[in-house]
Amino acid sequence: MNGRNRRPGAMKKIESRLLGIDQGSVVLFSDFETDGVMWTGTGPREVRRTIRFAEAFRGLPAVTVGITMWDLDQKTNQRADISAETITPEGFDLVFRTWADTRVARIRADWMALGPARDPEEWDLY
Repeated sequence: MNGRNRRPGAMKKIESRLLGIDQGSVVLFSDFETDGVMWTGTGPREVRRTIRFAEAFRGLPAVTVGITMWDLDQKTNQRADISAETITPEGFDLVFRTWADTRVARIRADWMALGPARDPEEWDLY
């Protein structure tokens, strides 16, 4: 479930005495340098990057993402959507979208995941 589909007021509760926190920063693209589709294209466009956590969480983490650097053309409207999708205990897809005539040269995004962590004393029995 991504954050957009959660009903208002629904709190995620973690049944673990260990809280895992993982975070990172990634340049999603630099299309100005390569005449890529985000810079030269029009209409709906998307960049999707799979992010792997340093360690798997014990359950689904809560993931937040944000744009920490953007470089957009001033001659067009600035339209952007960024989200975390396909969240699993192992990682998620970081997705940036734009549309119409918006020209995006570069985007850097930061992310943070919080969720139940595995206890190093815990054993997996098969």
